[in-house]
Amino acid sequence: MIAFDWSVAALGFACGAGMSVLFFAGLGLGMRLALRTNSPIRILSLSAVLRIAALLAVGWLVAAQGGPWAFAGYGLAFFLIRTVFTSLARLAPASPPPPPADAEQPRMPTNKVTGETP
Repeated sequence: MIAFDWSVAALGFACGAGMSVLFFAGLGLGMRLALRTNSPIRILSLSAVLRIAALLAVGWLVAAQGGPWAFAGYGLAFFLIRTVFTSLARLAPASPPPPPADAEQPRMPTNKVTGETP
């Protein structure tokens, strides 16, 4: 029979839960920053690379230090937190994104005959 170490799996789960919260907080921050700029691809790409690298690096450390059961707990925690966060995001009412900080402000319409603004 395969020995299952609950304490190592719980430690991996705790690390995975913490990293998941940081991962999705980083996703939210990256999205907010990207929606406020005219070139969101740069911010989204950098955010994705940093978040994925951190998630994989910590996962590798958990697997190296705790073994396969710790890594299983780490992965399970990530997918459980992901499910909770995506469910909560679907329940939240959608709000329109704020205009980019460097966007041109709308102009008042002018009267074509007199050239005056109302």
